[in-house]
Amino acid sequence: MTNKESINQPTGDNNSNASANANETAQGRFAYQGLDRVLHEKARLGIMTSLVTRPEGLLFVELKQLCDLTDGNLSRHLDVLREAGLVEMWKGFQSKRPQTLCRLTTGGRDRFFTYLAELERVVRDAMAPAAASSMASAKLPAGWVPA
Repeated sequence: MTNKESINQPTGDNNSNASANANETAQGRFAYQGLDRVLHEKARLGIMTSLVTRPEGLLFVELKQLCDLTDGNLSRHLDVLREAGLVEMWKGFQSKRPQTLCRLTTGGRDRFFTYLAELERVVRDAMAPAAASSMASAKLPAGWVPA
């Protein structure tokens, strides 16, 4: 039996430990496939977060201010999000001035929450070992020297 096979084999009372160890060493364990490339960009993450907090939507000028973006940058990021089906934009008038209202689509809200769940998994994975020990106290095997 190889080491890889033995990890996946339950051994008496250590069944839950063996399962946990197998999960920790599984290939692609830290690939985080759920980190959506469309959302995993600073400006778009800010836009989506702003919009998820306001289901009724935000005016373009409000979104621009909240995310600290220029007109051009915000417009381009909104185009990417709209093409992905995550946001919808509505044109209208307030006090005879043209306005653009931006809102999350239902699918956009669902996709954003799925993305956030994956991001939370990244944080949990990173914080669990960090809480257990610090890098300063980590001992290296004999023979390792700074590069």
